[in-house]
Amino acid sequence: MTTTPMRDRSTIMVLNGPNLNLLGRRQPEIYGTDTLADIEKLVAETAVPHGLTTDCRQSNHEGQLIDWIHEARERHAAVIINPAGYSHTSVALRDALATCDGLPIVEVHISNIHQRETFRHHSYVSALASGVIAGCGVQGYAFAVERVAALLTAARA
Repeated sequence: MTTTPMRDRSTIMVLNGPNLNLLGRRQPEIYGTDTLADIEKLVAETAVPHGLTTDCRQSNHEGQLIDWIHEARERHAAVIINPAGYSHTSVALRDALATCDGLPIVEVHISNIHQRETFRHHSYVSALASGVIAGCGVQGYAFAVERVAALLTAARA
């Protein structure tokens, strides 16, 4: 007999896609000097006043991100995702997020993807997201936590 894991109604899965492990060193003129560790600290601190916690993960591998999305749909309260380059290319990532029935999903981009190369203007993730935050630097992650908290509060009401 298999059992379905209980969903943790207080933990947000925060996923970061390819090359975001190099934040602070890679193209600081676009992405700034904050590191991924700085972002993880920011989201954790932003979540606390809302009674939430964060589960932060990063991968350069599409399949790993998909596996984590599958985990989130069963075990987490919401997903914040910066799909990075996969935003513009991955139908598979989009399809995985589509399985997260009713789970708040907020897409984050550090840079304003609409001011960059034309191929970055379209995201396969955006149509599934409860919100999209772009161009706010790493502060966009804090905005995403705030939005998720509001969505979770509204869902409980």
